[in-house]
Amino acid sequence: MAINNLSKDLAPITSNTMADIVEVRLREYLKKKSFRPGDALPKELELAEALDVSRNVLREALSRLRMLGMIETKKKRGMILARPDILGTFERVLDPLIIDTETLQDIFELRLVLEIGLADLIYIRKTDKDIAELESIAKKEVNHDNSFRIKNEIAFHGKLYEMSGNDTLKRFQIMLLPIFDYVVTLEKKPTMGKVNHLDLVQILKTGTKDDFKKGMEAHLKPHFDRLK
Repeated sequence: MAINNLSKDLAPITSNTMADIVEVRLREYLKKKSFRPGDALPKELELAEALDVSRNVLREALSRLRMLGMIETKKKRGMILARPDILGTFERVLDPLIIDTETLQDIFELRLVLEIGLADLIYIRKTDKDIAELESIAKKEVNHDNSFRIKNEIAFHGKLYEMSGNDTLKRFQIMLLPIFDYVVTLEKKPTMGKVNHLDLVQILKTGTKDDFKKGMEAHLKPHFDRLK
């Protein structure tokens, strides 16, 4: 790729350069040229000359993009635009021991909203086999202690995320498990909604998508009541 053409797409930085400014310019360039995952990027020397910065500064900016999963280096191809791992960074920091209480609460509220919204995908993709597995989980909860019910709560809701057929949602649910455990330990007694898990299974068998949403709202109501 000619340096002159590259210079038109990457405005040079003429003052004291900073890696964060270079990072922004690189992002703008990738969007402007409509790069897609798998596309090869210009070489480091070409980028540094077009931006009018040292290679050390450029490498620092590129390392940030690598940490975000936006670029990677392939043998014989050099740098390419990667398929970013949008949840990777979130996974590394989603730990109740290092997150403040307000953020934990926000994330838990996000879980509640997501679970009501699962109905749209579940009703597109649910199968008789899924419902049978869900019913089996729900039936195990009867007459067991709180610790067992918590495990089944996690298993039941995890199955709902699985039934959505959305890999990102399933991965997100797994990430939220430590948050769920943390919130549950703060409760003095189990929260039981008017609609239990077996009720939800019955709705899935015979009810509509809107019925299921209303059922989930009733099931999660104790959690919403705690937010008031």
